[in-house]
Amino acid sequence: MYDHVGLTVNDVAASVRFYQSALAGLGYELVSRNESGAGFGPNGQAAFWLYAGKRLPDSGIHIAFQAPDRTAVDRFHAAGLTAGGRDHGRPGLRVDYSPDYYAAFLIDPDGNNIEAVFLR
Repeated sequence: MYDHVGLTVNDVAASVRFYQSALAGLGYELVSRNESGAGFGPNGQAAFWLYAGKRLPDSGIHIAFQAPDRTAVDRFHAAGLTAGGRDHGRPGLRVDYSPDYYAAFLIDPDGNNIEAVFLR
């Protein structure tokens, strides 16, 4: 669907801590990191990038990561909270989306709405 996605973040170190914890259970790992940013992805291939910069207030976006199962969604939420994310929707079915839409939502250190979703 996409080749890569990038977010501008105010504090690369804080964002790396958050995403490294939250995305680990989804199979994403830290692949690349330097003073200007970091890249995460499965199988050693970065597809999700963080770039150092100044974010404008109220410029948050929404990104949903596909999870391999419901347990991974649960792990994403728990690990993200531990790493400094804020709860924006506990793990559970979202039947208003579809009968089998299992997801959890977190707000990252820069105010972005980050989701993990399993659709079975």
